Amino acid sequence: MAKKKHYGRKSAVNRNWANIERENPLWESYYRSLQLFPDDQWELFKKACQEPLPLTFRVTGSTSPKLRKEILQLFQQDHLEKLTGVEFEGVKVDPPQLLPWYPSQSAWQIDVPKRVMRKNEMFSATQRFLVLETGAGNISRQEAVSMVPPLLLDVQPCHKVLDMCAAPGSKTAQLIEALHADPATPPTGFVIANDSDTRRSHMLVHQLKRLRSPNYLILNHDAQFFPRIAVEQDVSSKHKCLKFDRVLCDVPCSGDGTLRKNINVWSDWKHQNGLGLHALQWKILNRGIELLEDGGRIVYSTCSLNPIEDEAVVAQALRKWGDSVSLVDCSAELPQLKRCRGISQWPVIGKNQQIKTRGDEGSLESWFPPTAEEARMFHLERCMRILPHQQNTGGFFVAVFEKTASVETAPEVEEKLAAVTIAEPSTTAPAEKKKKALPLDAIDEPFNFVSGDNEDMQKCWSFFGINEQFNRDCCLVRSKLGDPIRVVYTVNPMLKDIIQMNGEKLKKIYAGVKMFVYQRDDIECPWRIHSEAVPCIRNYMNHNRVIEGDKELLRVLIEEPFPTYDFLLKHDVSQKIIDKINTLSTGCAFVHVSRDDEDKESLLIPIWKGVKSINIMIAKQDAHELLYRVFGIETKAKENPNARVSPEDAEKDSTDACDKVEPALS
Repeated sequence: MAKKKHYGRKSAVNRNWANIERENPLWESYYRSLQLFPDDQWELFKKACQEPLPLTFRVTGSTSPKLRKEILQLFQQDHLEKLTGVEFEGVKVDPPQLLPWYPSQSAWQIDVPKRVMRKNEMFSATQRFLVLETGAGNISRQEAVSMVPPLLLDVQPCHKVLDMCAAPGSKTAQLIEALHADPATPPTGFVIANDSDTRRSHMLVHQLKRLRSPNYLILNHDAQFFPRIAVEQDVSSKHKCLKFDRVLCDVPCSGDGTLRKNINVWSDWKHQNGLGLHALQWKILNRGIELLEDGGRIVYSTCSLNPIEDEAVVAQALRKWGDSVSLVDCSAELPQLKRCRGISQWPVIGKNQQIKTRGDEGSLESWFPPTAEEARMFHLERCMRILPHQQNTGGFFVAVFEKTASVETAPEVEEKLAAVTIAEPSTTAPAEKKKKALPLDAIDEPFNFVSGDNEDMQKCWSFFGINEQFNRDCCLVRSKLGDPIRVVYTVNPMLKDIIQMNGEKLKKIYAGVKMFVYQRDDIECPWRIHSEAVPCIRNYMNHNRVIEGDKELLRVLIEEPFPTYDFLLKHDVSQKIIDKINTLSTGCAFVHVSRDDEDKESLLIPIWKGVKSINIMIAKQDAHELLYRVFGIETKAKENPNARVSPEDAEKDSTDACDKVEPALS
């Protein structure tokens, strides 16, 4: 949802959620008064808010059409029937259904809460399928309403996109997928994913790496003060400021649209939650509009139904920007998505449940509804409210703006503008912040680019037969010296320019795809190609290091650690394949496997060719996913079928000083 760190939220540790009553008189009184829908729908609305949220997922939009079709067929053939006509705790569970409004029929809803899917044996096979395909980057488990804002941004492969409050990253992933929507055309655009929380910024890496895209950069800035990003110089020798074609402002919010999954919101809800967040939300939206290109589109969204956080923020943007921005009428977009229109009237209620009026001490002018004249100009009815009882979802608010003209801002005040637009009143005592530990694999090293003429890089280009059409000068390393020592990444050319031109001004967390990993220096090429880089490099590589294999070879490589060539012969791998393997020098190579069905995508898998044996070089979860998708073999998370080789024996034939290569399923 918009932000999982909700205002006023207490730790769930030692809280017995089963004992939290899903009632709150203040919440009920307030939302009844708003008249968001006819009175006879109130009980349906409240009942929906009190019920657990169903599980939803979508097939990743950047996968090839063949792979997308294969994943959908797997779900329908192996799981749809098993989940049809079942009962759980004496209640009949509705069969899974397509989300009718999501494009390409690639999103599904399962009317079982996530916690039940995880722990109940009845649903274990489907849960395992979801885990495997999520880890492989083929699907994303995401709440249905969370899928809406990226769709309404209408991202194209050439767009420059900013996600201002990106963590945990499900919407960001959608934006990146939209760049790669046409597999035949590499995107020229990029996504900058920003989050103000350092730890959550690092968590974005794990969400986005699954997509294997070189077209994103993760930053760690306070969104309301998002910095000017310099791009190319103009004729006056001054740097131009980067403007974005698309901006997503999915801002921190009180989260009362998440009542179905965040049960503690019931007990924590109070009027001042929305009042306290309004100023921050407006500042972020205002900064987003400043950074938007003329003719660009910006989406403002929250997982709150509170108009103080929703229409009041939108109205303030329209009030401040005048004719420079306009609300887009999205009523014809996603036509099968049920929604309500935005509202133009709401009460402002303070801490002691008193009705506030304009001019009251400690109140903000922008909390209050627009005047009658403003309401006619603003068209707040074009905002979109998605309510839980309409389509069995969470609650959500979305507003879409288009920018029609620039308003010039002096560079020396641009950084401060968002901070002074509204003075934020204090509604609570400031909480004492605890320093959060970063993930163990977080990298805290500078970004330095390596020339394509670098000696190590020349070895890689030659050894793997990578042609000059590949952007050889877009390789970067994370080290102070800037030499390729351990890992080399590749990024989009425009991101390279941004990283180089802005130096330490940007608080960079991660960028691009891990491409080359150092292996050992006693062979022809000491580097291997990382599996993450295969999708973006396969079309630029010749077949010198590619073995045309078959499914039997692939299965042996997945199930057997470091199989010898004699072992391969005994397991029906053809002599022709083994002869091809023996023609290769020691080092990284690839196995290409065509599928029996022409409608299924062929596989290109990295391996390590040793003196006496070979080894597949993919992560454990990817190996499990291939066993299931290609061979129909179901495995368990803790299964370790190839623990027949000791680490000492494995090290004799294949070592990796920085990213240890292990048997695929060990």
